[in-house]
Amino acid sequence: MIVRAGNRIGLLESGTEYFPELEGAIDSAKREVYLEAYIFETDETGQRIADALIRAGRRGVSVHVLIDGFGSRLFPDELRSRMELAGVRLLLFRPEIYFWRLRRHRLRRLHRKLVVIDARIGFCGGINIIDDRNTPRQTPPRYDYAVRIEGPLLVDMHRAVRQLWTRTAWLQLKSARRARPGVRPDMRRAGEQSGAFLVRDNVRHRHDIEDAYLDAIAGARREIVIACAYFLPGMRFRRALCEAASRGVRVVLLLQGKVEYVMLHYASRALYRQLLDAGIEIHEYFRSFLHAKVAVVDGGWATVGSSNLDPISFLLAREANVVVLDAGFGAVLRTSLGRAMAEGARALRREDWKLPIPERAASWTAYAIVRVLMGLFGYAGKEQYP
Repeated sequence: MIVRAGNRIGLLESGTEYFPELEGAIDSAKREVYLEAYIFETDETGQRIADALIRAGRRGVSVHVLIDGFGSRLFPDELRSRMELAGVRLLLFRPEIYFWRLRRHRLRRLHRKLVVIDARIGFCGGINIIDDRNTPRQTPPRYDYAVRIEGPLLVDMHRAVRQLWTRTAWLQLKSARRARPGVRPDMRRAGEQSGAFLVRDNVRHRHDIEDAYLDAIAGARREIVIACAYFLPGMRFRRALCEAASRGVRVVLLLQGKVEYVMLHYASRALYRQLLDAGIEIHEYFRSFLHAKVAVVDGGWATVGSSNLDPISFLLAREANVVVLDAGFGAVLRTSLGRAMAEGARALRREDWKLPIPERAASWTAYAIVRVLMGLFGYAGKEQYP
């Protein structure tokens, strides 16, 4: 993990704070915009961001948009044509054609949510390009986070988006769309915060994000607070949390209370008894959909990004997280998480945690299915999933 000092890193809670910042930064772009997203919806929010990208393209900014071929498979041709006519270059990462064919590579999705503008301003987090209030049958808005970054961390972020864009263009035989040279990251200090930019891929950085979590957990002395939408970590990760609790560290998990993906929901609940028995606190968030992937350890180590704590994020998808080593930032995030637990979550008590037999059967069935699937796809290895 390469730590860089001299950054200004601001926390953005939900799309209410994120999208105005993002739109304003795109409108200020002078030379270059890179945007990566798993989902790019064409609701009101998506249209706003698309219009900002179109405005940038029309004034001569080099605009690159890379969206996932599954998460954004319904991206309309009409909008794509309008963007490309304005000079926006758009690629689909692993475009899906045969949805009924199960193949191992289909699970390797682009799950990163990254934006880099003029190699000077960056955004990283868990927020897709979708209206926070677009939550069918659930109470909006989604609960999520992103960060806005200026400073030396842009070197690593800029390299990451350019490399993936160029690789995707070559693989799709669209070499004319490869990244153009020109913009160099601004290495000047922008603030007083230190941090690191981490990615997960299937080549050189397979375990970088997970290892950063494990190092922070191993070094924890007082408190670990993790908020995660999809929680199904491997044995190594669970053991690390239990060991932290056994040495007197307060371990708090804020997890999804609403059923979004049935299989993952019930598989995750199969782990609750082990965690509660170890003295780990579990709070289920019910106020709205929880989509956050963040953590704070001992107030001075924090991470915000796209990586869940599950097999898809740890073993398959392309992810990106920022680690912030700053007590002030950690305090802001910890306060926000505390407010979410107080106002929108329910604490599970060990003595009350006894699922009805049908739910218990559903949990262990889902758990077994996930375990079998990970073995079939050859991803059990180091992580001992689940």
